[in-house]
Amino acid sequence: MKNYKVYKLECATKDDIELLISYKLATILDYAKDLPKAEIEKITNYIRTTIPIQIDDYEIIIINNKKVGCLLLEKYEDGILLNELYLDKNYRKKGIGTNILNNILNNNSKVYLWVYKENTLALNLYKKLGFKIKETTETRYFMQYDKSCK
Repeated sequence: MKNYKVYKLECATKDDIELLISYKLATILDYAKDLPKAEIEKITNYIRTTIPIQIDDYEIIIINNKKVGCLLLEKYEDGILLNELYLDKNYRKKGIGTNILNNILNNNSKVYLWVYKENTLALNLYKKLGFKIKETTETRYFMQYDKSCK
């Protein structure tokens, strides 16, 4: 059995832009179903504009020399925002995301994130790790992890 928990993070480069765009679109379009065509075009244009600007903040998740996902952390208020954690479908449910999240939580006292309500796999993991819902929209939850409340 392969040890998928052994991963490394590498800084994204301009060569990764199209990969990151595909990851971001997959996340949004998987969980924001039934969007009008005009909204999908607007989201796609936004993603194509912002990822090249944020490229230096992205990290690529590598397992067995293969790019399998990405991570984007940003400063936010009194902590950090987990803006994106994406894993290819073949690498989900193998402990990789949990391992990455635990490393983030061990190194930060406050972590924030948005999660789609339909993404029950991620939502349940976040709750299990101690994230609490702070805000609700029609499609997503804004969650916070606060180490001082443990």
